[in-house]
Amino acid sequence: MSRSLLIALISTDYPPLRTSAAVQLRDLAQQLAALGHRPVMIVPSPMSDSPFAVERLDGIEVLRVAAPPTRAASFVRRAIAEMWLPFAMWRNIRKSPFRSAKWDLLAWYSPPIFFGPLIWVLRRGSGARTYLILRDIFPEWAVDLGLVRKGPVYLVFKAIAALQYAVADVIGVQTPSNLAYLSRWARSPHRRIEVLHNWLAVTPDAGCSIAVKNTVLAGRKIFVYIGNMGVAQGMDIFIELIQSLRHREDIGFLFVGRGSEFAKLEAEKASRELTNVLFFGEIDSSEIPGLLAQCHVGLVALHPDHKTHNIPGKFVSYVHYGLPVLARVNGGTDLERLIEDEGVGRVYVGNSVDELKRLAEELADNDALRFSMSGRGRQLGRVMFSSVTAARQIVAPQSTCSGQRKI
Repeated sequence: MSRSLLIALISTDYPPLRTSAAVQLRDLAQQLAALGHRPVMIVPSPMSDSPFAVERLDGIEVLRVAAPPTRAASFVRRAIAEMWLPFAMWRNIRKSPFRSAKWDLLAWYSPPIFFGPLIWVLRRGSGARTYLILRDIFPEWAVDLGLVRKGPVYLVFKAIAALQYAVADVIGVQTPSNLAYLSRWARSPHRRIEVLHNWLAVTPDAGCSIAVKNTVLAGRKIFVYIGNMGVAQGMDIFIELIQSLRHREDIGFLFVGRGSEFAKLEAEKASRELTNVLFFGEIDSSEIPGLLAQCHVGLVALHPDHKTHNIPGKFVSYVHYGLPVLARVNGGTDLERLIEDEGVGRVYVGNSVDELKRLAEELADNDALRFSMSGRGRQLGRVMFSSVTAARQIVAPQSTCSGQRKI
């Protein structure tokens, strides 16, 4: 066995947060520990009474350092807080027991794009290898959706993103099509870019606080959506789909999560008097298996104006737990090809509610089709989206390619 590594994992998300990123980082940390390494999770926290706190959570050391909250409703306020984030974190890491730690590996999760200065100073003090877990190509996707224009603000964000690329030895992107975006970066010696698939540790069904059998959706074929409901998802078409299927008393929709569009979707339900859909706030990740066990199809939404490639964490959850997928995505993406090639669901590109309705009814009405998709999905989860594979890939020496595609 290779020697044990002291690993800093850095992210804005970790339990008790219930985001997909928090769950991924927890699963990764636990798998790294199972491989014999010592991972330390470093996360910002809006603490006011102490510069830091050290705890052990689910067997993992967690260093929480005081930093301004970054989940502001305003895009501008959030950007300002995130730009200050690495400096606030470094100031308080210096006051913690890990101020002089000799890290072997620094791995950080992006988004956000602002950890570059923190990684630079931690690497300078320890000589550690660095691994960027890159899940979003920002600010490109924000330009696609009209959130940012190509101007001074865009150039600032591009420079910040370039800094975090510059301090990385290896960058792990979500899909093969993202490799080309960073091909120029990878031309420099001692750099590598590779596909690092999203991952999830499968856990047993421990029950769920949401019991479909006790709701108005009891006895129906349930289409479930879990996770973030924001601008990047383009959720409006699902409200139209739900309305188009209101006459089908055997089909129901369940949305569980959070996000900037959550209140809007609930308001649409009320104004249209829809009785075939329910909304619940986010639940703990331990309840996800129990929730999905009550459902029949998993919904995936990506805004059609996206041009970057993304494999959402919810998709990984659906296939791991055997739910066929109904996805409305941006065209020509790796996710579209993956769903079609692996036969794990139905995927639609466009704005036709009638076509999306046709696919939804096909999945609802064909039990044998859903059963076959379920089996293929579980197999895909085991092969492609394993936390064991992700952990081994991240700690692999830079001189190896870990069996993954690289440039």
